[in-house]
Amino acid sequence: MIKIILGFKRRQGMSLQEFKDYRRDVHAPLLFAIPEAKKIRRFVVSYPVSAPRFPEPSYDAVVEAWFDSLEDMNDLYFCENFRTKVDPDHANFIDLASVGRVISEEIVVIE
Repeated sequence: MIKIILGFKRRQGMSLQEFKDYRRDVHAPLLFAIPEAKKIRRFVVSYPVSAPRFPEPSYDAVVEAWFDSLEDMNDLYFCENFRTKVDPDHANFIDLASVGRVISEEIVVIE
C-alpha cells in the first residue's frame, strides 16, 4: 500500500472555518468527480486540535490518501483531469508555499 501525506496551511486572509468549508464543499467534490479518483483506496483529512502542552501545529490540515500502488497514485496526480480541474483550485484555499508532502509505504505496527 502506498500513501501520500500532504500538510499545508490555509490561504492568507481565510479563516479556519472558511478553509474547512471550502475544502469539504468545493474542492473535495472537484477531486471525487474525476474518474481517476477511483484509484484512491482511503482518504482522510485531519485538522489540528488545541493541545496546550504541545507546540503550535505546522499545518492547518493534513491529508492522507492510500493507493494500491505508486502507479495508481501517479495515474491520479499526473492525469489531465487532475492537472486541469483539481490542481488549479488549490490556490483558492491553500498557501501553496506551505505544502509539504511525503510519499510512503505504510507499515502498520499496531492496529
